[in-house]
Amino acid sequence: MTSETRSPALPELPTIGEFVPGYEVSTWNGVVAPKNTPPQIAEQLYKEIDAVLADPEITARFADVGSVPKSMAPAEFGKFVAEDTEKWRKRRPTLEWIKSFTPQRTLPAGR
Repeated sequence: MTSETRSPALPELPTIGEFVPGYEVSTWNGVVAPKNTPPQIAEQLYKEIDAVLADPEITARFADVGSVPKSMAPAEFGKFVAEDTEKWRKRRPTLEWIKSFTPQRTLPAGR
C-alpha cells in the first residue's frame, strides 16, 4: 500500500510509510476544464460532480475497484495539482537515476 493512509478495502494491510517514514505515492484522477472557463461554470461542474460523489451507490462502485473518491473545490484542486507537480518535479533527478536501471522496450518503427 503506497498511499499515505490504509485502504478501507484492506485496513489490516499496513502502508509502506508505516515502515519507511515519509514514503507516499498515490494516484489520482480529476476533472479539468479549459484554462479560460468562466469561474461560475467551473463551480457548477464542481457542484454537480460533488453531488454525484455523495451518492452512496457511486461511492460503493468506487470502493468495488479499491478507490476512495475525494471531492475538491476548483481552487483546492488547483492547489493540489500544483503541489503534486512540484513534489514530483523535485524528485525527477532521483527518478532519472532509477530509469537508468530500468530495461527499455522499443517498439519497431511504424507502431
